[in-house]
Amino acid sequence: MKVESTDDLNLTLAATSFAALGSEQRLGVLRALVRAGPDGLSIGELASRTGVTGSTLTHHVKILAQAGMVEQTRKGRSIICAAVAYDQIRHLSEFLLTECCADSASPCEEHDHG
Repeated sequence: MKVESTDDLNLTLAATSFAALGSEQRLGVLRALVRAGPDGLSIGELASRTGVTGSTLTHHVKILAQAGMVEQTRKGRSIICAAVAYDQIRHLSEFLLTECCADSASPCEEHDHG
């Protein structure tokens, strides 16, 4: 079965996004930022909440920013990080569930999806 080109694009975008989340620490960082809402967190507060510090935190935030999930802005002397890709995160879960049970003889139960 040949996969459609739009499916290839969606698969590529999803793979890139999931790759950015492919670390427990990065996933924890993004989760803390999602919980903080649009105001975000300073690097110090993000480190405190996640237990990830220094160059490791900088590395993880950079990867999430490159994936378009996190934005960094300077506010005075602080760097504020905020999750900005709420729709992208929602689309990732929809990507996984949109064709649930499509090739199965048994229909999916709605409660299985969350």
